[in-house]
Amino acid sequence: MKLVSWNVNGIRAIVKKNAFFEYLEQSDPDILCLQETKAHEDQLDETLVMPPGYYGYWHAGERRGYSGTATLTKKRPIRVARGTEIIPLDTEGRVILTEYRDFLLYNVYFPNGGQGRERLEYKLRFYDEILEHFERVRAQGKPIIFTGDVNTAHKEIDLKNPKENENTSGFLPVERAWIDRLVELGWVDTFRYFHPDEPDMYSWWDMRTRARERNAGWRIDYFFVTPDLVPVLRDASIEMHVMGSDHAPIVLVIDL
Repeated sequence: MKLVSWNVNGIRAIVKKNAFFEYLEQSDPDILCLQETKAHEDQLDETLVMPPGYYGYWHAGERRGYSGTATLTKKRPIRVARGTEIIPLDTEGRVILTEYRDFLLYNVYFPNGGQGRERLEYKLRFYDEILEHFERVRAQGKPIIFTGDVNTAHKEIDLKNPKENENTSGFLPVERAWIDRLVELGWVDTFRYFHPDEPDMYSWWDMRTRARERNAGWRIDYFFVTPDLVPVLRDASIEMHVMGSDHAPIVLVIDL
């Protein structure tokens, strides 16, 4: 089973670049989780809302043209939940849960804390609320995968210029400490499970500074799993060659 997560930085924009459907056809994922879709369903063609061969589940926030998530899946989920059904803080279209026989899948677009103290505080509250939710659900015994744009690089190896960014949101100690806490609780960063020491592997680049040309990037997109899924992990990768967004798709392969 191939799972892909991709922050598309505007689904309508990436479709106009002819990048989205081309990628969907070539990659052929079983499940595709999108973040930062920036669209409500009534703004999209039916073939995009539910591409041939996929069930489509979309979640948009109260503010139009901002944030948003979508999960496209070949197999119909047992259950779907969105937003404030999961955490009360999510009024921005940031969370979709799809439940399958063997696991729960959370598609999450975590907030960016770079627009001032208020947004950083919102990001940290969001972190705390969703982790509390994850742990509460995890205690019920079903394996969990969560994926998406976490908007934080964990270790120095996960961004090109760590020293220069120590005081930048996305690499602040308080943000990185949340990922430390995840790991301490047993959650597994699947990319680092397969590539523990591989440098220069990033999923986001600042397009304003043409950072992608220099590969001066950040790894801020993740697949995390509960430990009970480790035996079925087969591969994790970042498709850094795929264009169309300021993020690259990330891939997780599991064998169920």
